[in-house]
Amino acid sequence: MATPLKFRFERGVGRYVANPLVAALDKVGVRSTIMAELETTGRKTGQVRRVPVSVSVDATGAWVISQHGRRSGWGSNITADPRVRLRQGDEWRSGNAEFVPDDDVDARARTFADNRIASALAGYTFRALQTNPISVRITFTD
Repeated sequence: MATPLKFRFERGVGRYVANPLVAALDKVGVRSTIMAELETTGRKTGQVRRVPVSVSVDATGAWVISQHGRRSGWGSNITADPRVRLRQGDEWRSGNAEFVPDDDVDARARTFADNRIASALAGYTFRALQTNPISVRITFTD
């Protein structure tokens, strides 16, 4: 699938199917350790924007992959204002996000799961959906 078409297709699936489904599951208490909610400030509206993301959390921050790089909605918001909040489970953490273009996105995606099968599946899923991926490091400030 050509990159512009793939981008529009995946963005539509994310916006109208996947993200609402993940949000609905979250509301009824179905959560995963590799899923989180990323909160950014809208670059045009200044309003709070929330999107579900796959995440790998460590002691000082978290790694997230923007499948469409800086042109994703939340990627553009981070470019305008790197201050973010991340909710994993019931806990909100504040932090600063930055793009890490030299990071190996495929290797990073495989670290999001804790076993070989899930790791391979995570890597395959990211490759299937991405158009211009870039790793994002969120450094916690709280």
